[in-house]
Amino acid sequence: MAAGPPSNNRAQSKLFEPLKIADGKITLKHRVVLAPLTRNRGTPLNPDSTFEHPNRVWVPNDLIVEYYAQRATDGGLLISEAVPPSLEGNGMPGVPGLFVPEQIAGWKKVTDAVHAKGGFIYAQLWHSGRVNVPQMTGTPILAPSSIPWEDPDETFSYPIPHTDTRVRIADYPPTAMSTAQIRSTIEDYCAAARAAVGEAGFDGVEVHGANGYLPEHFLSSNSNRRTDAYGGATVEGRCRFPLELMAALADAVGQENVAIRLSPFGLFNQARGDQRLETWSHLCRELRRALPRLSYVSFIEPRFEQLLAAGEKDRFLASWGLADVDLAPFRAIFSGGGDSDGSAARPTPFFSAGGFNDTNAWGVLERTGYDALLFGRWFTSNPDLVERLRHGWPLRPYDRSRFYGPFEDNAVGYVDYPFYKEGDVSIPAKA
Repeated sequence: MAAGPPSNNRAQSKLFEPLKIADGKITLKHRVVLAPLTRNRGTPLNPDSTFEHPNRVWVPNDLIVEYYAQRATDGGLLISEAVPPSLEGNGMPGVPGLFVPEQIAGWKKVTDAVHAKGGFIYAQLWHSGRVNVPQMTGTPILAPSSIPWEDPDETFSYPIPHTDTRVRIADYPPTAMSTAQIRSTIEDYCAAARAAVGEAGFDGVEVHGANGYLPEHFLSSNSNRRTDAYGGATVEGRCRFPLELMAALADAVGQENVAIRLSPFGLFNQARGDQRLETWSHLCRELRRALPRLSYVSFIEPRFEQLLAAGEKDRFLASWGLADVDLAPFRAIFSGGGDSDGSAARPTPFFSAGGFNDTNAWGVLERTGYDALLFGRWFTSNPDLVERLRHGWPLRPYDRSRFYGPFEDNAVGYVDYPFYKEGDVSIPAKA
């Protein structure tokens, strides 16, 4: 991989300028942010798991503490892996949540280690929604509507516990959430947020509203066919759940401690809703109006897609009449310039993610008006990514086969990547 601009240009990059988030409460010393990355390295709470009584709860361990501490920098921001706020929200094994005391205590060790290096860390709260099967959670699978998975042959990404058997997702349609279940789920999020900020030591929380999980299920017309006030027939109905969720979280821990991640043009997990620009623009306008002091908002670039090549994604965007779309309309909303009430609230910091590396990140903040960039895959294999970018040091390749555990040897491809030393050279990443 090419090294990017000369080191003198790097030193002048906006990536290494300070940034205030959390309504001015936190000052970051640089704008290279660890993206939320699920790694599935948690320890089973029940070590005596059996087929009849499988473990369904995982806790942070010393390996996870080491992983985040390695990537912490003075004045840098880390976003945690996706953290389920409840048992029914957890869509994968090995993922440590925030709903039992052991998890809270484990995460406190993580945040203490990050803070010891002068860093900041937010917990990303994640509910898998319809991207799940009851064998995983032992609970009903909740979603806006009871719509089976569109692909009748696609299997859940992990086998049934203690077997090699994979089940078809379409065989287990989700339960359409009642109004009471919607309220209960929002309270689960709030309880997790209070635990995160009040007990576990996180500096804030980020709602995972992207990538085809529960909030986006409500936002997407193909997965939300309700006919009540949360219904998928109108923009206002589709946006109601995420707006109520964000308002409740702001009441629970303060809006300056709350953020959200969005993927307005994503296709992951069968997100195929229409009116993308209209729906997410309405959501953003209402967020800005109701919660002008949000810590930050985080977006995924329109042309980035986890499983599709850029050309394939471009064809999707063109088919929707969005061939030239970018994030500028959303950036404008959160700039505060169009606030209808004329308030003097500061602009909401605006983050972007989408395949950034040491060749394409330069000049992005200056050109777009974004406030920070999130880095994911390259942060897995370069715990010192910030300094590698700052000094033009070559990046060590990542290994996609080690992204998602659990493994017998969880440390491999997780905490065993060395920090840079003189003479290291870059080699291509494994696909």
